Parts: sequence; structure tokens; C-alpha cells
Amino acid sequence: MRRLAVLLLGQCMALPVLAADAAKAQRKEVFGDVTVHYSAFTSSMLQPAIATANGLIRSKNQGVLTVSVLKGGKPDMAMVSGSVKDLTGRSSALTFRQVSDPSGVSYLAQFPIEQAQTLIFELTVASGGASHSFSFNQEVFPGE
Repeated sequence: MRRLAVLLLGQCMALPVLAADAAKAQRKEVFGDVTVHYSAFTSSMLQPAIATANGLIRSKNQGVLTVSVLKGGKPDMAMVSGSVKDLTGRSSALTFRQVSDPSGVSYLAQFPIEQAQTLIFELTVASGGASHSFSFNQEVFPGE
């Protein structure tokens, strides 16, 4: 639980670094009783011990995408896959890793941040026998 709490705190601290898509300020998608929360931030915002404990590369040029799934308001395990692409169409697959603790399950993936740019994230979340796809844009900036 502590790792997840610290990771979420890191996400909150990253808000000044990353500008969220104004159309989806809540950073969630709802599919019936399944709610998918997501957040992207620069990994340099993480404390070194937290990054190491979660197998993340801490760098001003690396981003972290976190995804959590709730079904009926309770944490749910899912299969998460997706890709990230820039506005030129250059795309790369995201590799998600599950992180579990007593309070729930999160899925983490890293992606490169080469320069200030807008990235398009395309995600598919399979939960409870159903698959849900969505995309969102986010402007990202290399950290300090």
C-alpha cells in the first residue's frame, strides 16, 4: 500500500510538469461498471527508492503511465495493453507491468519523452470478459 501511495503522490507532484488534456480533466474512462483511471508523468518526479522498487527507470526523458481498474467501485485485475505515438505518427508499444499491494492493483508502463510534445496514448483494457479501448492526448515535457 505504501508503494502505491507514494506512486500516487508522485503523480500529484507531476501535475506542474505535464499539462493534462483539458477535455478529460478527470483522467478516467467509464464503461458500465468498469472505471479505468490513468495518469502519465515524468519518471524523474519519483523518489529513487520508489522507482527502483517498481522497476522503473528514473530519468527526465522517461515517462510513466499508470492505469488502475475498478469494477463496481472495487479494484479489479485486468489485462492492459496499448501504444503511444507522436503527432508524426511514429508509434511504439507500451509494455505494462502489474504492481499489486493490499489496497489494489496498478499497471505501469514507461515511454520516452524526447522533447516537449503532444503524445497520443491508445489503450485496451480487458476486465471481466469484456474489452474496452480508448485513447487520450497529453502534452509532455522532459523533467528537470
